[in-house]
Amino acid sequence: MQEMNRSIWNGLSNGEKDAVMRSLYSELPEGFTYEGLHTFSRYGVTLETGIFAYQGSLFSFIPGDEVTLGWESWATEMDEATKGNLLKTLDELDITDVELFLRECMSPVRKAAIGPFLAEHHTHPAGWREIPLEDAKGLGIGELEADLEKFRASTYKVFERGQSYRLERQGQGIIVYLFNEDLTPENMMAELRKEGFSLPIEDEWEYLFGGGCRTMFPWGDSFDFGMKLKYFEDSGKGESERAYDLELPNAFGLQFLGDPYQYEWTTLDERLIPKGGDGGCSICGGMGLMAGYLPATAVYYRDPYVHELDWEDVLDNLHFRRVVRIGL
Repeated sequence: MQEMNRSIWNGLSNGEKDAVMRSLYSELPEGFTYEGLHTFSRYGVTLETGIFAYQGSLFSFIPGDEVTLGWESWATEMDEATKGNLLKTLDELDITDVELFLRECMSPVRKAAIGPFLAEHHTHPAGWREIPLEDAKGLGIGELEADLEKFRASTYKVFERGQSYRLERQGQGIIVYLFNEDLTPENMMAELRKEGFSLPIEDEWEYLFGGGCRTMFPWGDSFDFGMKLKYFEDSGKGESERAYDLELPNAFGLQFLGDPYQYEWTTLDERLIPKGGDGGCSICGGMGLMAGYLPATAVYYRDPYVHELDWEDVLDNLHFRRVVRIGL
């Protein structure tokens, strides 16, 4: 398995990488197909890796590595814009020790041995089940049919009727989701295992998001105020059709939610550890652009109140990404 270690993998020829990828079929759930090698670049990191397809979803091969994860202090000096914005926000909250505040919001520093695995490019909503549009019209659920007609005539991108149904615009079409209030973590995990999948543990997710970097953000220790971000439509460089920066694929080819209102499901000792957000608490609490988006941009952010969250508190905004570990 040495050739699946990141440092060795990067030194292999295309032919050698291709051969390694084709050798994985025996370890993958039935239905996976190898699509070839592809190169991804983001934040100064470039990786050529194998791409697999499974029932319409793409997966990247993630080479293993031995990395240091977690955060306790700045790796480099943050710039004046980042420092000023953060100090102003925390001063308004009567927080004087910036590094202590940040450490309490981050996972602890530790060494981690990451094994090779496949990771899905996109996430899926855990609490919402997609149904065909034509089926939705005959369900007789509340005001669904009337809301569909209003939504079709509107310019809204998303409409949600409580924890009942959600309508999302995708291109010229409309996707309908029904809320699955009966879903339990145990049932979800059992179904994934039955299909040959797992969910990433927290170590794996932080590696996927930051690639093992030792900085606050995947790109460094200073916040990028030029990003186009949800809920701050005047941010970015003024291109209305430009994609949200945090949703663009990273060097592993993976896309993240880039939305502090949402969570991605990871585990720690089989406990749910939501990552990539805080349910919108920071933004709703008036913490501004950088601090409000810290949960969605800081590689090692861990909601300090995670142990107080019940399943029902996160299900509405919880998403999952399937992984397949190699060499177990």
